[in-house]
Amino acid sequence: MSRAELSVRPVRADDAGRQALDRFSAAHGTFRWCSCQRWRMTSAEFRASDVPGRVKALADEAQGGGPVGVLAFADDEPVGWCSVAPRACYRALARSRVLAPVDDVPVWSLVCFYVPGAWRRRGVTGTLLRGALAYAREEGAAVVEAYPAGGRSRQGEPAVGNGSYSHMGPRGLFEREGFVDVTPPGRKRSVLRHDLRA
Repeated sequence: MSRAELSVRPVRADDAGRQALDRFSAAHGTFRWCSCQRWRMTSAEFRASDVPGRVKALADEAQGGGPVGVLAFADDEPVGWCSVAPRACYRALARSRVLAPVDDVPVWSLVCFYVPGAWRRRGVTGTLLRGALAYAREEGAAVVEAYPAGGRSRQGEPAVGNGSYSHMGPRGLFEREGFVDVTPPGRKRSVLRHDLRA
């Protein structure tokens, strides 16, 4: 499967978008387990929730018309997911000390990729990232932030990570697409930005 055969579509409130998200969720239990709620819910809300509740929360967010993310497709089959939305949509980010806001610039945050094993190493993640940036730009975003797992901060220190960060994408992925490190001194978690106005 070549990259040219992949496409990316935002998940919107229309029936087609929600049905594609439902199909993707039903086919991939790992994705379904979280339903991309780890950052949308507070930590307490996430711990108190169950899988059906998280599935419903994502479906409700999509049906409500707010930004939730984009799906990659091979023909009509959804083969990958990326969660991207205004930072304010992610309540756990708002409470995070390690990922506290860098400044007062209103940003969109890119917090999760999920690509099933059979579709890895086929260009899906890069395609998702480019599609997420295009979607954010279309929706009026000026800056998109990412919080890559692993690697080193611009101070040269190893970046910390745990299970909460494992789906946030590798540093090199973002650097190849023009993201710039804006991590404040002393931070252990890298913050990278892509200025869509440039």
